[in-house]
Amino acid sequence: MSACSTDVEPAVVAVKEAGAGLGMALWATFQRDLVGVARRPADALTPLVFFAMVITLFPLGISPEPERLAWIAPGVLWVAALLSALLSLDGLFRADYEDGTLEQLLLAPHPLSLLVVAKVLVHWLTTGLPLALMAPLLGVLLALPQGSYLALSVTLAVGSGCISLIGAIGAGLTVGLARGGMLLSLLVLPLFMPVLIFGTGAMGAALSGGEWLPHLAVIGAMLALSLATAPLAIAASLRISVHG
Repeated sequence: MSACSTDVEPAVVAVKEAGAGLGMALWATFQRDLVGVARRPADALTPLVFFAMVITLFPLGISPEPERLAWIAPGVLWVAALLSALLSLDGLFRADYEDGTLEQLLLAPHPLSLLVVAKVLVHWLTTGLPLALMAPLLGVLLALPQGSYLALSVTLAVGSGCISLIGAIGAGLTVGLARGGMLLSLLVLPLFMPVLIFGTGAMGAALSGGEWLPHLAVIGAMLALSLATAPLAIAASLRISVHG
């Protein structure tokens, strides 16, 4: 049984109440997931610790020379952040699947495609946003110039939103599998490549003194497209996993 199972009934009642309104249902879903993260802080801290460990290993394993570290820093930071976010995606819907909440959400009178947005938002707030805020601090270890810190944080904050939305599709497809983590990685990693390319491109432009905002605009367009299409795909993947 999940640690937040005591919150299942009140949250599900709020979601299933047809007269409660969509806003209350979204808030109940958001609040329940946020409380669940607070009760299992290790789930939120694991990606951050992994991110810090990976970044720390590069100066030790490659070279402490600032010039060499600064050259590889954009790619290292982005790849490490992407893999760190991927660590937490497998558990995005698993607790709800195991305690029966997911089946109740499927029966709710509100669109599942909107309810899952609240769950993805919690994932971004507890994983993607902390990674974006933490990245400049770890960039110091890679001799990243100070002028590129803003580009790093902003592109990671926007790009991690895409990662959460796209990754939730794979998480929905593999939620019913006992060991779906590896399959999840194989499904979603190719879809992350455009975000990675433009994210590192923005960092490269910032390091060379060029304009990085066009790269950010492309990542923002990807986020807008993901917001418009991913919730429908997430809802469909969850229905497939639950009903077969």
